[in-house]
Amino acid sequence: MKAAVINSYGGTEVLQIAEIETPQINSKQLLVKVMATSINPIDWKIRKGMLKLLTGNKFPLVLGFDVSGEVVRVGDSVADFQVGDPIYTSLNSLSGGAYAEYTAVDAKVACRKPENLTHEQAAAVPLAALTALQALRDKGKIQSGQEVLINGASGGVGSFAVQIAKFFSATVTAVCSAKNIELVKSLGADRVIDYTRQDFTKEGVKYNLIFDVVGNRSFWSCQSSLASNGVYITTQPTPSYFGQSILTALIPGKKAKVILLKSNASDLAFLKELIETDKLRPVIQNIYQLAQIAEAHAESERGHVVGKLVVKVAD
Repeated sequence: MKAAVINSYGGTEVLQIAEIETPQINSKQLLVKVMATSINPIDWKIRKGMLKLLTGNKFPLVLGFDVSGEVVRVGDSVADFQVGDPIYTSLNSLSGGAYAEYTAVDAKVACRKPENLTHEQAAAVPLAALTALQALRDKGKIQSGQEVLINGASGGVGSFAVQIAKFFSATVTAVCSAKNIELVKSLGADRVIDYTRQDFTKEGVKYNLIFDVVGNRSFWSCQSSLASNGVYITTQPTPSYFGQSILTALIPGKKAKVILLKSNASDLAFLKELIETDKLRPVIQNIYQLAQIAEAHAESERGHVVGKLVVKVAD
């Protein structure tokens, strides 16, 4: 099968299109024909070797976590899926495997694709939307009427976070650049702050939740903007942020938390329902072909992507 692989860690030049063997599945897996995938920052962080303590040095590596595709083979122990089912998921392996014509998917993390989305649209959803959902609902314990701030509201995770926070009936303040103000308003934001003109930490407003999707703040810099039992959530799993999380867990009051995604079918089913009832939609900046994977990585690395970058794998 055709796949985008890396044979060493490095820049975008290490991404190569190659012929590799189609993966074998075990009794609890599905073999899925990948119609589309999408780029997440973790993809190029793995490519650059930033996570090699986890991903090791066994090459070639096929990166990519988001999958929207069609089941072509079903493991003997799988009862919930059959050949031909359209599914979407975020792969639960350490390095991914979605940048390929076929990938093995654990059935326990697979969900039928939202019926009102194309495969390209559905591929934009899993990792980013799951991150937003689990950050707000599980880490932040979001409640109706709370004041929630999303820092980085126009990006992949942020654009989903705005919509999910509104679903939970929060009052949402979105932080983004001027050119994306109308977009985040269309996603439901009650108030928008242009970070090039205003610093939300200097406004004197208190938030129950601050979700720092960008990771350019810290708990300490946001502390004065948190309500008495407010929660600061980051997507950055660095020693510094984990340290803030551990320290604040030991004392009463404001908390810092790090969101680590757990792919699961029930949350994907929840997101599917939101999408099919028009309460959630993906924002897509660009769609690439698999042969353009290096360009897609370069665009993601440059930052300031509005929504998601999707990669079409199958014709």
